[in-house]
Amino acid sequence: MNNNSHHLSSTMPLLRFTTAGSVDDGKSTLIGRLLFDNKSIFEDQLDAIALASKRRGESQINLSLLTDGLRAEREQGITIDVAYRYFSTPRRKFIIADTPGHFQYTRNMVTGASTAHLALILVDARNGIVEQTIRHTFIASLLGIRHILVCINKMDLVNFEEGVYLKILSSFQKINGRLGLTNVQFIPISALQGDNIVEKSARMPWYTGKTLLETLEETPAENTTSAKGRFPVQYVIRPDQQKFPDFRGYAGRVAGGVFYRNQKVIALPSGMKASIQSVIKGTEELETVPNGSSVTISLDKDIDIGRGSLIVPEKEIPRSASSLQAMICWFSQIPMHPNGKYLLMHVTGTYKCRIEEIFFISDMNTLNEMPGRPLEMNDIGKVRLKLAKPVFFDLYKENRTTGSFILVDETTNATIAAGMIEG
Repeated sequence: MNNNSHHLSSTMPLLRFTTAGSVDDGKSTLIGRLLFDNKSIFEDQLDAIALASKRRGESQINLSLLTDGLRAEREQGITIDVAYRYFSTPRRKFIIADTPGHFQYTRNMVTGASTAHLALILVDARNGIVEQTIRHTFIASLLGIRHILVCINKMDLVNFEEGVYLKILSSFQKINGRLGLTNVQFIPISALQGDNIVEKSARMPWYTGKTLLETLEETPAENTTSAKGRFPVQYVIRPDQQKFPDFRGYAGRVAGGVFYRNQKVIALPSGMKASIQSVIKGTEELETVPNGSSVTISLDKDIDIGRGSLIVPEKEIPRSASSLQAMICWFSQIPMHPNGKYLLMHVTGTYKCRIEEIFFISDMNTLNEMPGRPLEMNDIGKVRLKLAKPVFFDLYKENRTTGSFILVDETTNATIAAGMIEG
């Protein structure tokens, strides 16, 4: 490894990206190809997929077998749920959230994409843009993913024709316009044959852009949380020992901003003030702690704090309301009850709520807003929720953690929807 690439790996932060496509768009093959051409596969894995491919009577190695985790699923030829894959190049490290394309898996897309910096959307060159393409792009924009990378796959099946690529490109521009997306890139590829994945394709000389891997290596991994300090308390630590008779620590994960020793903070919902006495990560005491770190904070006085409390800097108080407007994705096979009562789980707190109003539902073919009605599985719409007590929150666009929630059915305890707070 030369010094230059080593220098890059230390400066380029980890890139999280999500992959989405319809069932047979070749997503598994694409990820397999990325890992294979990038030499991110171990010998034993390679032997195993070579053997499995042979068993299936296939003449060449079936790269999709690399990604399609479980054997039973492989044999049925379907991939379900979210699988995370890790790989790295000399330039940077990557985490892929692979979300299946089946229509009913909107939920997985939402789960896998919520922390992504980039969404990779696959389009089959033969079929062009389908409802799923629009749905995945819409969800990516809803989740605030800044970078969209549209890979037009299976170019080998349309004779690598530039016309096919350009036609898909122009119809996608209409979606961009509707969703107000700014960072969208297009790459014509063949995942199966490796064109424009890691190596530039000689068969598409008309395409002068970067390969998929180059694009992934160069995409900035922007911070997806706010500058305002947010520390949701997950649990209170009270070691009952002679050594620490008075120690009370609050464990959690920083969800925005920076916390440091002697900082003046407020605990919500109680509104009581204190100063940070120490911030401990593992066994080490830190002066300052950045966003995303799991730490234990202790304060200079004993105030009313429990699971579900939020510690924030004195001058950075979040919004508070008992009525929220939010975009929600409905996961459950059981449709929404009009005026239905649910549990809203927000960061580390739980609130009773009911759905007071349904403003509209988004039509996934046209992106138009249709009149509101109770949401059904896979519907995405805007609602107003009435909570039994006020919640402290940020708008989703300001902070993905304090701006999102899930709805849970009180009786079955099943997660039925995910929401992004808009006001």
